[in-house]
Amino acid sequence: MSPRGVDDLAIARWRFRTLLLDGASAPDASAAVCSLLAVQAENPEQTAWALAARTTGLTRTGLAGLVGDGELVRLHVLRPTWHLVHRDDVRWLLELTGPRVRHQLGRQLERDLGLPPERVALLGDLVEQVLTETPDRTRDEVADALRAAGEELTGMQLMVLLAHLELGLRVGSGRPRPDGGVGRHTYAPLADRLPASAPLDRVEALGELARRYAVGHGPVTERDLAYWATLPLGDVRAGLAAAAEDLASFEHDGRTWWHAPGEEPPPRSRAPRVHLVHLLDEWYRGYQDSRRVVDVAGRHPVGREPSIGLLVVDAQVAGTARRTVRGGALEVEVAPYRPLTRAERRALEAEAAALARWLGREPVLTVTARAT
Repeated sequence: MSPRGVDDLAIARWRFRTLLLDGASAPDASAAVCSLLAVQAENPEQTAWALAARTTGLTRTGLAGLVGDGELVRLHVLRPTWHLVHRDDVRWLLELTGPRVRHQLGRQLERDLGLPPERVALLGDLVEQVLTETPDRTRDEVADALRAAGEELTGMQLMVLLAHLELGLRVGSGRPRPDGGVGRHTYAPLADRLPASAPLDRVEALGELARRYAVGHGPVTERDLAYWATLPLGDVRAGLAAAAEDLASFEHDGRTWWHAPGEEPPPRSRAPRVHLVHLLDEWYRGYQDSRRVVDVAGRHPVGREPSIGLLVVDAQVAGTARRTVRGGALEVEVAPYRPLTRAERRALEAEAAALARWLGREPVLTVTARAT
């Protein structure tokens, strides 16, 4: 049965609350990551702001400390892209979803990058040896060590090789190298950073994945989860069946939507809620099948994205946003898809100021003519 009054806009507002962006902040960054299970993390600075928007009192150095201590691990998981994951979830997530993506990267290494399996195995052992002897090395430093051992790799070869090793539970993030921000990514042996745990039965693991994703991202569809975890629909359906007693669902738009039990769409806020969200934030990139619920008006282009930043008003994409650090200022240029009300403009000014404070800069906000 569908909750009363559910439509795409209600689902979008519901997700904003589920994803901790609607005032339901997590107590700390670790809790936020655990709630979301995995947070896409190609750009550490942008990921840091995504977590700061969901927590109270997080600092950039504090987040670097969580990664440095191994409580949060940055590595390739779920899809062939970076994520932040709590160390308690790394092992079972990689054991469940890693082989499929690792196979894809193995084919890429051999077919596109000229590294056959036997050489990948040799290089993998060498990388582990290098990082065991001296952990917390940057990618450039790993490349230098391989070169000293007589193995010259291109930047793309090394990048894909390291991702392949991460997906095989061999390499993960080390202590970030101080750089004035959240730190430069380094690599270290992964096994030493993870707590020992008994392997989960595959169906049990699929059920845990389905439950955690639906509770942390819901409402979601089965195809959303298949995209998010790079799993076939058969596995996703088995996981949802295993987790069904711990979840609730409803029918809408010809699809079944899964979510935490006892929840319904929140009412619309009286005051406008305005956020500056990165394109790779879980709120946008954590879905595929139902991503368009955030653009009920159909203003945001489908396909090639016009900007890496989004202006979000009341859980809907309302324009694009671009930020530039220049000296002691943070310049935020926003191009709305529609005119903003006075209340929305004030809320945007407050959001830009919060982002600037996070970066230790003074805000300079520019609202341009309507985006085309």
